[in-house]
Amino acid sequence: MRLLPKDIDNGWAPYVWLCYLVFFWLDPILSHAGWRVFTATALATAAFLVMYFTFYWIICEWQALLLLGGMLAIGVGFAPFNGGACTFFIFAACMLPFVIEKETHVLRYLALVLAVAVVEWRVVHLSGWFLFYSCGLASVACFSNMYFAQKNRAMKKLSQAQAEVEHLAKVAERERIARDLHDVLGHTLSIIILKSELAGKLIDRDPARAKAEMADVEQTSRAALADVRSTIRGYRAHSLEAEIKQAKSVLETAGVNVQAESAQLPLSPAQESVVALMLREAVTNVVRHADARNCQLRLARLDGTCLLEIADDGRGGTQIEGNGLRGMRERVEALGGTLRRSTASGTRLSIEFPVAELQTGGAS
Repeated sequence: MRLLPKDIDNGWAPYVWLCYLVFFWLDPILSHAGWRVFTATALATAAFLVMYFTFYWIICEWQALLLLGGMLAIGVGFAPFNGGACTFFIFAACMLPFVIEKETHVLRYLALVLAVAVVEWRVVHLSGWFLFYSCGLASVACFSNMYFAQKNRAMKKLSQAQAEVEHLAKVAERERIARDLHDVLGHTLSIIILKSELAGKLIDRDPARAKAEMADVEQTSRAALADVRSTIRGYRAHSLEAEIKQAKSVLETAGVNVQAESAQLPLSPAQESVVALMLREAVTNVVRHADARNCQLRLARLDGTCLLEIADDGRGGTQIEGNGLRGMRERVEALGGTLRRSTASGTRLSIEFPVAELQTGGAS
């Protein structure tokens, strides 16, 4: 991962590092240099400060390298007259690791800085102290900052990974809530509509039954409200036995003959929740779209898997997979299972997923 200078988070450290400029000013101060030397020193310091602070705002590697080259040029120009100019060699070397990611490339640029220092030392015949500071301390500073730069990169990667995990978790939670709300509201609203229509038809010829149906509508509405609230909290529990009884009731209310077969399976709460939601969504589709007269519900164990089948003799067809069916498929695949749909003669929905241990149970 590329770490640009703008990504460096060192707090007040960059301001503290500027104290090393004192060495650049010691030579003219101690030698009682004239105003021209002080003016040149001040201008060089100002140019360095501009490049130094610009370094922390740039967004391109080549721009950062140009600034470091400018710092090095100040050191080269002042080294013959000011021994403290070795400071600029150190600055250029120690800032390289924060610009270049690969350590081998950092070493190449460091070698270039050291080569410039050695050439300067040989050509101008500078003291050995210049070589010690511009090569020795510069190398130590560069190697030290290579460690801190890599640490910064690792921390930034970790931070971005955590942010990505949080983002994916939020997306998954939103999708879960959307699927749950679709399953809950789609099913219960279908029941409410169905019973309301039935009550409207019975209100004249069978007021007592119409009244009972409307009371059931009220009860279903209250249950739906409780389901929505608990779904949003993420703690909604699904009783599979109650869901099967509810599925029978809904289908019979819609005038569909029901044949149900269910085995007692040792399902985990998550698996039982998925089966209940699958059953609810499938029954809702039968009531809404199938125009069926008969429906078969089957929950059984089969070769180490849990099998849920819902088959009707309705219109079938090749309808495009909607949100409900996509949500069912995602839930089943999350359990390592499969969902198959056949619409050749009516509609048959088969859902299978592995169960660790299956025990023989009874049928209802």
